[in-house]
Amino acid sequence: MKTLFKIYVLLQFISPYAFSQGVGVNETGKAPHSSAILDASSSNKGFLPPRMTEAQRNSITSPALGLVIFNTSSNCLNIYVGSGWNEICGNISFPAGSINCTTLPTTIVDVVNPTTGKTWMDRNLGATRAATSSSDVNSYGDLFQWGRSADGHQCRISSTSSTLSSTDQPEQGRFIISPNTPWDWRSPQNSNLWQGVNGVNNPCPSGYRLPTDAESNTERLSWNTSNSAGAISSPLKLSMAGYRDRNNASLSDLGFSGFYWSSSVDGSASRRLYVLSNNAQIMSSNRSFGGSVRCFKEIPPLQGSIIALNCNSATPTGTLTQGLPANEVIS
Repeated sequence: MKTLFKIYVLLQFISPYAFSQGVGVNETGKAPHSSAILDASSSNKGFLPPRMTEAQRNSITSPALGLVIFNTSSNCLNIYVGSGWNEICGNISFPAGSINCTTLPTTIVDVVNPTTGKTWMDRNLGATRAATSSSDVNSYGDLFQWGRSADGHQCRISSTSSTLSSTDQPEQGRFIISPNTPWDWRSPQNSNLWQGVNGVNNPCPSGYRLPTDAESNTERLSWNTSNSAGAISSPLKLSMAGYRDRNNASLSDLGFSGFYWSSSVDGSASRRLYVLSNNAQIMSSNRSFGGSVRCFKEIPPLQGSIIALNCNSATPTGTLTQGLPANEVIS
């Protein structure tokens, strides 16, 4: 009884200190930092958050703001930010030779739309941050002509040229004006640019690509409203970054429209997501326009494995014939 009383008295002295000072987990016995509720330090060990698949993460009921897990499906640290899960990944690089319009490459932070389950970069290529409003100029980023790499032409104040390019990589990184049909910066046209993660001139970082028009439309259909208000309130927070005109390279509709390229083509034109204050739709556009790029993350499908085969209990259906391909034969 005396022992229990001593422990109780000791806890009365220790508990206020622990709660007011925070908890220190370290190897030297030093006090935790005054600004931290938990201060962990070590010279040979790290912090290990809960590890789970993306499906397990998505099954968390009402995740708390700031909740942290490690996503084993994408091998990325995930943080819940209220509108969805943001992913922070390492060892990601932009294509060699990419020219930045600002001093640093675009910061790579992922955001997941909980409705579609798709992962995107949380900001436009060239933007210094994710959008805080539809007219947040720091979220506008660069404006690409369809199919071109980040060769400098995408900078909003880049010089211009009226000479069409005969190659996929123009010699000079200029915005190419194209006032005549088929309104493309390249002659002859090439519709096989920006196709997939390894597509020619893909300006996105490794593991990312331009979305297809179907993927952009799936995103649009998940919004509360199909307009600029729905775009900015969505997990992607798409801003109205405007576009660059094909005829004279002038900047147009800043703060009033969003022009987001896809990788899909439509004859001599290409497909884009076009957002206005009263409408949003997928439509075709001439490739010499300058539009925003929001990169889509390519997550490879999970690979299954066969643990065991029990052939003795299998029931074959159909007929296998030597020398002929199996057709409608199951077991």
